[in-house]
Amino acid sequence: MVLIDHIFHHNHSAFVKSILSESISKEKFKAATEDMSRRMMQMAHNAGATDKHRALNYLAVRYSPIYARVAEELERNFLLTSVEAIPSRLSNNCKIVSVIFSFTNKETSVVEKYFIRVDVTEEFPFIVTEVSPYYDR
Repeated sequence: MVLIDHIFHHNHSAFVKSILSESISKEKFKAATEDMSRRMMQMAHNAGATDKHRALNYLAVRYSPIYARVAEELERNFLLTSVEAIPSRLSNNCKIVSVIFSFTNKETSVVEKYFIRVDVTEEFPFIVTEVSPYYDR
């Protein structure tokens, strides 16, 4: 028996139009958002069955600031090189996932990281921490 609580239809073209950034050319912004969306959706075995996958899927279709960050980094000559989802150390009674985005400079190979915390405890995920710089311990 299957019970469906909520169906969400995602139209990528309409989503991109709704989050266009004024500070970046339309073509670069569209390319950046398409690249990031493709990467997040094609991560190995992402069927939305784990907390990590739920956090990634939520960000991919519901959280426009990360697309703006990707486009801004592209303008600074940084490419999105990896996306990682790990359990947050802040998780006590909640299931919080830290999603870490790594950007590598095309010329210097310097890596900069940003992260977002997503609470996936309940049925519908939500943002705990907005896009912030991430520092390895």
